[in-house]
Amino acid sequence: MTQLPRALVAELTEEGLDAREVLAHVSRALAEDCPSEDVTSVATIPADAVATADLVARADGVVAGLAVAEVVFRLVVGDAVRVERHRADGDRVARGDVLLTATGPTRLLLTAERTALNYLCHLSGVATATARWVGAVGGTRARIRDTRKTTPGFRLLEKYAVRCGGGTNHRTSLSDQALVKDNHVLAAGGVVAAFHAVSATYPGLPVQVEVTTLDQLRELLAVGADEILLDNMDTATMAEAVRVTAGRARLEASGGLTLDRAREVAATGVDYLAIGALTHSAPVLDVAMDLRP
Repeated sequence: MTQLPRALVAELTEEGLDAREVLAHVSRALAEDCPSEDVTSVATIPADAVATADLVARADGVVAGLAVAEVVFRLVVGDAVRVERHRADGDRVARGDVLLTATGPTRLLLTAERTALNYLCHLSGVATATARWVGAVGGTRARIRDTRKTTPGFRLLEKYAVRCGGGTNHRTSLSDQALVKDNHVLAAGGVVAAFHAVSATYPGLPVQVEVTTLDQLRELLAVGADEILLDNMDTATMAEAVRVTAGRARLEASGGLTLDRAREVAATGVDYLAIGALTHSAPVLDVAMDLRP
């Protein structure tokens, strides 16, 4: 494994990311972008040229992925690179803010540019989208939670970006928590039968069950289900679900949620809003790399 600075490895670890996995992810991205050599940079830039490049925000938002961008530069440029970060993941940034500065051989900086920006722009876009939802429900008890609707191969990074934006994570995989959805309910013969089946097969594993009616909710509360997903309910029905539950289970609103409705839904008293759009539809935050004259 390429040696990353201990401080960088420690930072990734502290943020819930495995440095080896990040390095492998970045290596695959670089191999895709530059399988042999950067022909444009080799042809136009002297081999001994050295430059300083700034990663600059072109829009307001919340930044995420600076450590991953640094991994890109260190993997491409190696020991010849000097990296200085001016902002931290989770910071709100404004158009024109310099986020990171890298100094090293010009050819290699330009080889690293697009891959570093792909990570930084995408992850910052997820963090920015999450922050908008978090702001929309501010002052209520509700928290914004992500889903498994992630870009294949990017799940841990995207879920990290959600945390940078102030959101919280739902399950990471199909193995760490059960989520009983409508098709499971149909196959098992009802919400209670499905709940009991999971609980019996995997004792101690967290189980969340999706309901579409208040009758299903009451059935689950009667057997002790402690996490219930309210699927595609209108606001009045969600408010009644909160009243019926009376704190006996955590409730998550899901389906058909929009930013305009976020505060109205949160005001019902649900514990979470499940927002797939945080990861499957977040626009990038525009960040560019500028070589200094």
